[in-house]
Amino acid sequence: MRIILLFSILLAMASCKSSGTSQTTEEPIATGPEFCADSAYIYCKKQCDFGPRTMNTDAHDRCRDWIAKEFQRHGCTVELQQADLKAYDGTMLRSTNIIARHTSSDSTATERPRILLCAHYDSRPWADNDPNPENHHTPVIGANDGASGIAVMLEVARLLNTADSANVDVDFVCFDAEDYGTPQWYKGEPQVDDSWALGAQHWAKEYAKNPSGNISFGILLDMVGGEGAKFHQEGMSLQFAQQLVQKVWSAASTAGYGTHFPSSAGGYVTDDHVPVNEVAAIPCIDIIPYYPDCKASSFGPTWHTVNDTMDHISKETLKAVGQTVIQVIYGE
Repeated sequence: MRIILLFSILLAMASCKSSGTSQTTEEPIATGPEFCADSAYIYCKKQCDFGPRTMNTDAHDRCRDWIAKEFQRHGCTVELQQADLKAYDGTMLRSTNIIARHTSSDSTATERPRILLCAHYDSRPWADNDPNPENHHTPVIGANDGASGIAVMLEVARLLNTADSANVDVDFVCFDAEDYGTPQWYKGEPQVDDSWALGAQHWAKEYAKNPSGNISFGILLDMVGGEGAKFHQEGMSLQFAQQLVQKVWSAASTAGYGTHFPSSAGGYVTDDHVPVNEVAAIPCIDIIPYYPDCKASSFGPTWHTVNDTMDHISKETLKAVGQTVIQVIYGE
């Protein structure tokens, strides 16, 4: 199975050409290698093939180990930040944040600025927003809500390892225990103040104790592969780091994906970027979809439902987000 996957990834990579400067006018110039949506799609599918990556399960742990090995394969140094974290109902979650650092061969970690890219890799244990109440206790595959963000980061890591060096290095952080927040059907009293983004809260507290790595800013990727997704400017991101929002949305336009990144404001989202801003004191924004006309959820029709599967992952959306991230990195 592993050999077949590697062959598939190599085929996907071969279908994507590398590109450098694509304009010669006075307009902003697109730069950096071409993001391969086929490769990112395979990375997304591979995570889903493990099954729901819910906390304290074998599927979660096997996927964790696979993600860590993939970052290592792409030249990153990897640290596993483990912690037992208390869930809303007192359940202790065996959490592991995966920290992967890419450093250019002609630099040291302290000499060059670094960018933080982050996403969560656990999936929702319950489809508590599913239109069918019978599914409300069914684990979610999490193709979009979880796997898509990790997939984009893995492809970015691959490109950084194979293409020309950027002027910045990148810390990739895969947050755990993001999606174990209090379910809609729970009737008890939550035992923690904020039951969401537990892994990010832990990472931010540890980082604040010993800030390191010269991180300039961060970008959170959450649900970045959905069909028809548009990424409006998330409210908390505008509150914390408005200039960074403008930088990233400008990069999307320069890369040719401005239609996927409307300049209008979206909703306010409590997500992993909040503790990164408030506790770690790193300016960080959230690239997250906003569906203003979706009755099921402003996060889209598959959010926290059994339909969050590969059937609803769009290579076009992965490409738009991935190329925007590449533009940000190589535009620094």
